[in-house]
Amino acid sequence: MKRLSVSTVVLLLVLFGCQNSDVCRLQEKTAAKDTKDTKMMSEGHAGEGPRQPQPVDWRNFKKPDDVTLKKLLSPLQYAVTQKEGTEPAFRNEYDANKAEGIYVDIVSGEPLFSSLDKYDSGTGWPSFTKPMEPGNIVTREDRGFFGARTEVRSKHGDSHLGHVFTDGPQPTGLRYCMNSAALRFVPKDDLQKEGYGEYARLFGKK
Repeated sequence: MKRLSVSTVVLLLVLFGCQNSDVCRLQEKTAAKDTKDTKMMSEGHAGEGPRQPQPVDWRNFKKPDDVTLKKLLSPLQYAVTQKEGTEPAFRNEYDANKAEGIYVDIVSGEPLFSSLDKYDSGTGWPSFTKPMEPGNIVTREDRGFFGARTEVRSKHGDSHLGHVFTDGPQPTGLRYCMNSAALRFVPKDDLQKEGYGEYARLFGKK
């Protein structure tokens, strides 16, 4: 019997595990990438690329062209938000984040989720029971190698954020499984100075 390469074994394990847990499974194009590409994406979110500056007014956000986005985002942020990629489970910025605050789109800055709705789904990706601002969320059917899923995108930034599943806790029964690379966390103490003062009330602040 021919020996399988290390990269092939790793890829098979990832695919098998994702299919059985039914959580934020890799999309067809992501699963086809080799180990070198996966390593590059993982390292990209570790601070090697510049972060998107906070827009002055996300409501009037104009999405930059692709060349500009590549300069503003890290390789992983770009791959996830613009190419519908999936970051590594557990090895991402916000899966274990327990601080209070809100999560905004890394590209547009539009507010999306609150830490009050975040929970530990055990999947390795930050998960929420509902969006903080439903009007900033767009869903669409995503048909890929693993079947039909519901993709979640941001309205103003048109960023790929992740997927939503119907296996979440009550009362919503939903699990918004997001990529950390598509988000930026704003701590509750920084809401006012970063232009999100209207959400301070959620955390008992005026």
